[in-house]
Amino acid sequence: MAKANLIILYVADPLASVGFYSKLLDKEPLVSFPTFSSFELQDGFVLGLWAQDTVAPEPSKAGNRGELAFMVEDEDAVRAHYEKWKGAGLPIAQEMTKMDFGPTFVALDPDGHRLRVCLFDE
Repeated sequence: MAKANLIILYVADPLASVGFYSKLLDKEPLVSFPTFSSFELQDGFVLGLWAQDTVAPEPSKAGNRGELAFMVEDEDAVRAHYEKWKGAGLPIAQEMTKMDFGPTFVALDPDGHRLRVCLFDE
């Protein structure tokens, strides 16, 4: 059985996105090519960044309908990420708020992909 372990975001400027995610994740990419780079996250899960003008087959123009979520252990960690990312100048699409699953906020990467921080529920 295949293991789902990769999410790919289509990006306008791969070099800018690599720089953004290197700072955000505090690590360098696993691989880096002119049109594709990837970062290992946790437990073998990988984030890929693919130059949108080279994606084949061409993606639909329906827009951004998902988000990359970073799950943390407690409310203080949610707030710490919020302060760090806001202080780093990331656009905040949703300010800190309480939802039915707990405290959360949403920031945006350079291509407008949603980056949510929320609680890990064991």
